[in-house]
Amino acid sequence: MRRNKHESATEISKESQPGRPLPRTLPVSTAKAKEFWKVWASSPQSATFLETDWFELEMVTLLVDQLVQGDYKLAGEIRQRVAKFGATNEDRARLRMKFEEKEQGTSPQEVVEQLVEDTENFLKAFGD
Repeated sequence: MRRNKHESATEISKESQPGRPLPRTLPVSTAKAKEFWKVWASSPQSATFLETDWFELEMVTLLVDQLVQGDYKLAGEIRQRVAKFGATNEDRARLRMKFEEKEQGTSPQEVVEQLVEDTENFLKAFGD
């Protein structure tokens, strides 16, 4: 039994999500704020977003736009808000959020090798 697996942990895919485009009505003017939206809207975490989360992302994007334009007092507020999305490893640990670990698949070479071995064993047992 794994002791480090928490019963209420949220597992999410590591894959980027299709996300949503930046709303046209959101008055964002800086390239960095647009990039911020794109990164978060397509992040693995966005697969779990509800409408309230998307609205929060809009609000944070507006704050990022203001920060990039020089309003540096918003940095702490932005950091607190992105922490709730799971921005860093530490944030994700606190939120009990982890990325799904994909099972290691069998490579095509391993499949071929196993087929050859199975065929050889079959022929030894039943063949010529």
